[in-house]
Amino acid sequence: MVTQSPFSFLDGVFARIAQGPQPPQWLVQEAQQRLVLLINHVLMQERAATERLVPRSGRVVRVQWRQFFVALQVTPAGLFDLAAPSATPDLHFEVTEASPLGLAQSALRGERPPVRIDGAVDFASDLQWLADNLRWDIEDDMARVIGDVPAHTLASVARSAAQALRGFVRSGARGANAVAAKAVAPWSGTGPLP
Repeated sequence: MVTQSPFSFLDGVFARIAQGPQPPQWLVQEAQQRLVLLINHVLMQERAATERLVPRSGRVVRVQWRQFFVALQVTPAGLFDLAAPSATPDLHFEVTEASPLGLAQSALRGERPPVRIDGAVDFASDLQWLADNLRWDIEDDMARVIGDVPAHTLASVARSAAQALRGFVRSGARGANAVAAKAVAPWSGTGPLP
């Protein structure tokens, strides 16, 4: 017996949302600007990252998932800025996992989503290095706002919750299979009903 995830209905919900009214262009641009600020904040924490991008100044990467995309251009400082709408991308990343639930599950398992890459191999190699080596130290940023001890406590709680959620997701597949096996197991006629 094939079992279905109890959250599979979310795929339909996300599909209906995506087909519905689109957000206004100003909201999309503002969200993209915030994303650029976050990426640059993380890049500026690691000098090697910006030094690696300086030779790629002017190059454009387009990242796309379904109908959503952002095009980023490398600045002479080794940071990113939004590319002009007419800019031709040197590199195109397309996340091929269409399901938001599938993306969330792979993120919780600590896996990267499946991606199709087209374009400049050297630029892709530099971006891969960034993805492998850069991490946002959110605890340090929180400590600047709320102090060291509360930031450490919040980060510890978040790490524990994320670890528990990953364990739940991993065991969920095994648990669903065990429930399905038990549901189809024949009753021997002795003892309590399964």
